[in-house]
Amino acid sequence: MKNFKNLLFVALFFISATILGQTKITGTVVDQSGEPLPGASVLVKGTKNGTSTDFDGKFSLTASKSSGKLVVSFIGYTTREVSFTAANANLKPIQLKEDANSLDEIVVVGKGVIDLAGGRKTPVAVSTIKAEEIQKKIGTQDVTMTLVNTPSVYVAGQAGGFGDSRISVRGFAQDNTAYLLNGQPINGMEDGKMYWSNWSGINDIASAVQIQRGLGASKLAISSVGGTTNFVTKTTAKKEGGYFSSAVANNSYFKSTLFYNTGQNEKGFATSVMFSHWQGDGYMDGNKGQGQTYFISFGYTPNETHNFNFLLTGAPQWHDQAFNENISEYLQYGRRYNSNWGTYNGNYQTERRNFYHKPVINLNWDYKINETTNLSTVLYASFGRGGGTGPRGARVNTNSDGQVDYDAIYALNGSIPNGAASNFGSNQGYITRASMNNHSWYGMVSNYEKEFNENLTFNVGLDLRTYYGEHFRIVENFRGLTSWNEGIRMRDQNDNHQTYGGFGTYKFVQTNKNFNANPWSALTNSYKEEDKINYSNDERISYGGVFTQLEYATDNFSTFFQGSLSQQTHQRFDHYQYADSSLINGTSVQSSGTPLPSNIEEGVNSEKVSNVGYNLKTGASYTINDSNKVYANIGVYSRQPYHDAIFPSFNNQISPFTQNEDIFGLELGYSFAVENFTANVNTYRTSWKNRVVSSSAVDSSTGLVQNTLNFGAEQLHQGIEIDFRAKLLNDRLDFKGFTSIGDWEYVGSTVRQVRDEDQNIISTSNNDVDGGKVGDAAQFTLGFGLDYRITDDFSVDFDWRFYDGLYANVGAVKNNLELPSYDIADLGFSYRIKFGEEKDQSLNFRVNVNNLFYEVYLSDMRTAVEAAPGDTTWNGINVNNQGIFGWGRTWNASIRYNF
Repeated sequence: MKNFKNLLFVALFFISATILGQTKITGTVVDQSGEPLPGASVLVKGTKNGTSTDFDGKFSLTASKSSGKLVVSFIGYTTREVSFTAANANLKPIQLKEDANSLDEIVVVGKGVIDLAGGRKTPVAVSTIKAEEIQKKIGTQDVTMTLVNTPSVYVAGQAGGFGDSRISVRGFAQDNTAYLLNGQPINGMEDGKMYWSNWSGINDIASAVQIQRGLGASKLAISSVGGTTNFVTKTTAKKEGGYFSSAVANNSYFKSTLFYNTGQNEKGFATSVMFSHWQGDGYMDGNKGQGQTYFISFGYTPNETHNFNFLLTGAPQWHDQAFNENISEYLQYGRRYNSNWGTYNGNYQTERRNFYHKPVINLNWDYKINETTNLSTVLYASFGRGGGTGPRGARVNTNSDGQVDYDAIYALNGSIPNGAASNFGSNQGYITRASMNNHSWYGMVSNYEKEFNENLTFNVGLDLRTYYGEHFRIVENFRGLTSWNEGIRMRDQNDNHQTYGGFGTYKFVQTNKNFNANPWSALTNSYKEEDKINYSNDERISYGGVFTQLEYATDNFSTFFQGSLSQQTHQRFDHYQYADSSLINGTSVQSSGTPLPSNIEEGVNSEKVSNVGYNLKTGASYTINDSNKVYANIGVYSRQPYHDAIFPSFNNQISPFTQNEDIFGLELGYSFAVENFTANVNTYRTSWKNRVVSSSAVDSSTGLVQNTLNFGAEQLHQGIEIDFRAKLLNDRLDFKGFTSIGDWEYVGSTVRQVRDEDQNIISTSNNDVDGGKVGDAAQFTLGFGLDYRITDDFSVDFDWRFYDGLYANVGAVKNNLELPSYDIADLGFSYRIKFGEEKDQSLNFRVNVNNLFYEVYLSDMRTAVEAAPGDTTWNGINVNNQGIFGWGRTWNASIRYNF
């Protein structure tokens, strides 16, 4: 009996100790406005013991220790750690703050292929702009302008016309930054470039834009040097609703948009549709434009295992263009001067118009195989049709107003017998031609993810693409002529010009058909070979790659390895300037050089070029304490050259400089976070060898574009970036700031070629570029932004940016020309009226004023002519340089009804 009592005593002792050692913790999780957050995760740090908040944001759980920390998290909010003790177990409301860089709540589909920072714990230099800010601040500008308040980002070229902007990241042009739409690569396959007019609709359909500077984290078998920009579009939501908006702006701009979402029904189906229309005269003279955006998204969630989303979107548009003029001409005719337009019989005419229609289709499928295994796949296709117009033939000089003299052009063409003009001989006339760039592109990105345990995650995937492009010229406007005759000297299969009897052999084309520069008709037009002038060639680009990523992460430490291997093949098909000499059949050529009206069969395929590339990335981060974290990333790339670098002469001759580009990148970073304040410091060093660097300028003697290529260029980019964000005045004031200091230079020497608009080589030379400054992006930037909520429904925001160390965009040169520094200020107002029984409807008003203080500045320059004593200058710049002034003060206002 005594032993039993002793055993009972011991048992009661342990039970009491266990009970006394446990702590029951209660509390409430709320957002910044004090509203409860149902479904928030509450976890005892270092354990799997956790719970979720109820509908009122309340939670209750029992901890096995008398003290410790809770990890509180919710999608779209910054995770917070809160201490507890047995004496203080009934916690005060735990407030979570919105995470500016979080996109988890936005990504509904494609979670495995839409690779966003935060998808892995190892950090990168990243900035995120969500839909609310895009809609507030973008106004009438290109989507690239959403990224201007970001370190090491420079946007230029807006003055060229609607959608003609360019963006550089850490001094690397946009062809060296990866751009993705819901995980789908959208950089041009031929040259990597982005033509933002084709993507003008992203403003309307984006839920968020995230830019990862530097090595990035994209799950692609391709190396991006400047970084990775993810455009995440709206997807079919579970709740019914939509909006209608209308906007007006300077220079007769008008835009209207309608968006509607059906909401998800009981069978898991949902549909979202959107349509918008815009038009305007443009900031520069002769910069008219018009376009539409359509967006259709079908979502289907049959069960918890599968999720599908089908997307169709496009942005057909046309816009007239302004190119860089001599600064002297801007001083003579005004800063909005554009020499590419004029009038005939009082009607507006233009020489340079871009028109394009690029429907994009993609299907996202998320497959949750089990609790630890997922498969995400996107299948996509795009069908681009359109091009750009320009002069061909005997271009008449501009009139006294500096505009195209269409009266003289029509008079010249009217004097040609029977209106049958040509680009040669005594009957030279003038037409407006269209350079067409049509393509069909199909691809797939698929990612398999496996969580081996709570610390180790593995990804492997495929990146497959095939692209067929067609390039040719046609007549867009005869300008009073009835037909156009074209002659081109033929080449043999070895790229030698054919001769017969000491004279050249020519192909002869005569056409009386023209095609209007209309994006809708360009989508369905059929172009016969006999109607193509000047050139006609196609290319096939095929791409296949595999990528993998392994990440190990604990509470305080994470590390990852990412690698890829890919193969590209390129082949060119020329239908115009090649012929088999055996088909000439001894036909002679007159000594006058009159082209042969022969039926020579032409068409020669180039040799197929195949290149293998790879990239290796690794990185690690360490959390020192709750406020401090450090990281480092390193990458080695061997990147295949673009198609245009393989065939730079735009014939079937393969460049002898074709080789993979070698890239080595190193990044170090530090982040600091306390209540109401976060800051980041990022440093980088990127070496890039075996580059092909291109630039272009207008030949003042001909009015035509002249291109310069530098082969074998090496660049060294290094710098530091700092950004911060603070919440002040009870979270009513959001204060952000950034600065970036870069040192971007060329190293060594290059082989330099200058070509005319038809890609004929004008000159070739060796070029010492060592120490030359990389142009087209400001190497020093500084900025800050204030967003103050005066009331819950009324706010004002102000952004200021300063740019210095901006050099001319002339490619690789030894002595580049520095442009004057400048600063820009933007101001905006927002007001909201809520109504409806549940206050779930609203009217939103927005007004933006950009370049508030009317700063006069050069945003871009295509030549680097130094000012000598006695030369006329503007702010120290020789006025014979070709450049373009940035926009002056502009405004836009919008109203939006949410229902």
